Amino acid sequence: MSDDEKKGGDGGKDGDGDKPETGFVKDIRKQSQDFPGWYTDVVRKAQLADYSPVRGCMVIRPYGYGLWEFIRDALDGLIKQTGHENWYFPALIPLSFLMKEAEHVEGFEPEFAMVTRGGGKDLEEPLVLRPTSETMIASVLRDYIQSYRDLPVLTNQWNNVFRWELRTRLFLRTLEFLWQEGHTFHETAAEAEEEVFRMLEQYRRIAEEWCAVPVLAGRKSET
Repeated sequence: MSDDEKKGGDGGKDGDGDKPETGFVKDIRKQSQDFPGWYTDVVRKAQLADYSPVRGCMVIRPYGYGLWEFIRDALDGLIKQTGHENWYFPALIPLSFLMKEAEHVEGFEPEFAMVTRGGGKDLEEPLVLRPTSETMIASVLRDYIQSYRDLPVLTNQWNNVFRWELRTRLFLRTLEFLWQEGHTFHETAAEAEEEVFRMLEQYRRIAEEWCAVPVLAGRKSET
């Protein structure tokens, strides 16, 4: 583990996690000696991304954002081929929504970033900066789905999410990052499972056919 990983951030060239180096990268650390440092140097030297004034967050520079746009637009087309429609839901989620889902709370509560004041006064209920959107989407869609005749509903959302990571690294793990999430509603469990594998194929295509990254498609492991 490198010094900057121990301190919970990318760190600067000298491993100082409190004051990361910004600006032009003069030298690139050796991959064989400091793989995390080498990775960070390459990302910054290529002007893909850099540190921001907010610790744990990054600035995506034009080259890096251009890559994101190419991948996003290609995947968006593949997703729409399956009948999904793009939505946008609020980034602020009432804490009570997440508390209803014990599994979400168990997995995300340590990473919550919450807004507790607004307009100069305390809020009646804390608002969580979106870690994921399941609870918000379910709350909204239940008002639109009145019977089986309204099904299926296939939603897709391009957004940003927030997770209070202790150790961060450019692109790989940051407090805020760009995100795609799809959520669907079906009449039967069989239809829902069929949709899962249909979308899994689209993710495989974007990884292998567009990004030249081989993957193993299948059910997610327990760990």
